[in-house]
Amino acid sequence: MKGEKTAAELATAYGVHPTMIHQWKKALLEGAQDIFERGGKKTPEIDEGAVRDLHAKIGQLAVANDFLSKKLKPWTGK
Repeated sequence: MKGEKTAAELATAYGVHPTMIHQWKKALLEGAQDIFERGGKKTPEIDEGAVRDLHAKIGQLAVANDFLSKKLKPWTGK
């Protein structure tokens, strides 16, 4: 942001493409005002249906993981 180094120098230093440096700078400049505004924070919108679906999927994966770990015990010796 200070202009001390070029985007190419920063990209090389941090192992990213120069385009990413430009995109990050643009995003910061566009969103900086929101960061420093006083007052209430925006509350993120939560999709309750998606949360329920994700919790259900976590439960399914936990059951599958438990089942597979029990079935693999004879071969792994754990």
